Amino acid sequence: MADLKQMALRIFRETIAAIDIPETMRRKLSVNGTMLRCGDQEFDLRAFDRVRVVALGKAAHTMAVGLLAVLPRALRLEGIVVKPSGSTDGTADGTNDAALEVAGLKFFTAGHPVPDKESWRAAQAILELLKTCDQRTLMFFLLSGGGSALVELPLNSEQSLLDVQQVHRALVTCGAPIDAINTVRKHLSAVKGGRLAVAAGGATKIALAVSDVPAGKESALASGPTIADPTTIADFVRVVREHGLEAQFPSTVKKWLAAGEMPETPKEAHAAFANAHFFLMLGMDDLFHPAHRSAEALGCVACCDNATDDWPVEKAADFLLRQLEELRKTHPGRSVAVIADGEVSSPVTGNGVGGRNSTFVLACVPKIAGKRIVVLSAGTDGIDGNSPAAGAVADGETLSRGEAAGMDVAEYFRRSDAYGYFARLGDAIVIGPTGNNLRDLRILLAQP
Repeated sequence: MADLKQMALRIFRETIAAIDIPETMRRKLSVNGTMLRCGDQEFDLRAFDRVRVVALGKAAHTMAVGLLAVLPRALRLEGIVVKPSGSTDGTADGTNDAALEVAGLKFFTAGHPVPDKESWRAAQAILELLKTCDQRTLMFFLLSGGGSALVELPLNSEQSLLDVQQVHRALVTCGAPIDAINTVRKHLSAVKGGRLAVAAGGATKIALAVSDVPAGKESALASGPTIADPTTIADFVRVVREHGLEAQFPSTVKKWLAAGEMPETPKEAHAAFANAHFFLMLGMDDLFHPAHRSAEALGCVACCDNATDDWPVEKAADFLLRQLEELRKTHPGRSVAVIADGEVSSPVTGNGVGGRNSTFVLACVPKIAGKRIVVLSAGTDGIDGNSPAAGAVADGETLSRGEAAGMDVAEYFRRSDAYGYFARLGDAIVIGPTGNNLRDLRILLAQP
């Protein structure tokens, strides 16, 4: 089944290559004379005295590169780029941090998935920059997943960085869906849930997004710093109760909540959103289409499915494998592929190394044993949880290979050590940070 495994890896790599961010931005943004076109809207650059940029998230650097490739070289920029620790500085076209700094952008390298002191400093610097915005300012926000941790500052000034880190650790390990996690983040933060838009005052705000959240839930991307927040304090309370989070919060947060001092997040009627615009650069369809084309080019009958978003990992595995089997039955004699995206829910139950992608594949290992099936799941950012891998790939022989090496799937699953399992077998997918961050990609293949 080595050929089938290589087929899945090829589909993944070709998909990653197809979602190049600078090329996408050059295709979706254009300048003709003094007119900037974004989607079906135009902005006259002559109307502004200053142009500023705030880029935050795992794709911050590559998005900044893409924007600079579109804007006139004579345009003087000022701004801030916040990217994760360990991300690559260069891009395929050779542009690096030094080139962007010449353009007037200051860099912060901050922590993910837990904020660090640079996340705090970056938030302070962004708020200082936004204070000087006015109606003659054109403000670009370049948003991508991971921004929730990379830029953070609490609303409650009594909270320390350690308090903020404790809250974030509780959130990322509680097993809640990403929109629920971000509901909590937005209500505790000075920079999330529309508050950066409010801080930018009367500026014209253009948010360009590379989205790792479900379609229609863009306010969850990087915890929605520029979008009116549809969630409420009542939603916050419900999520905290449902997932037993308050017991894990530090005393400063508990005291603040008990005092009833938490304000509501900005809503649609706020004046800050009257001149705020949101444009999706890359989203779910941009991930599905190249993966589907690649699978078909390799001779597979392929279908796409996003029904399992936020499902528990075992439920998602069972559902997608059933989809694969049904597709194979309706196309006898053909290789078939099910392409899925989104994020499965995988609570941390041990102190091992891994993430939701390798955990999803590990859950499939006993289910596909002895079958001509391959399962791959990987993050488009190149990072899976606390591991150095993007995810993993398994086939019908993985279980027997693991048993021959003395490994028990159930034990590795209990320890949350999916990466450890696949690394020993040579089936962890290690590609390094990609400078991108769409949704996770799952590829399930079956041969007759």
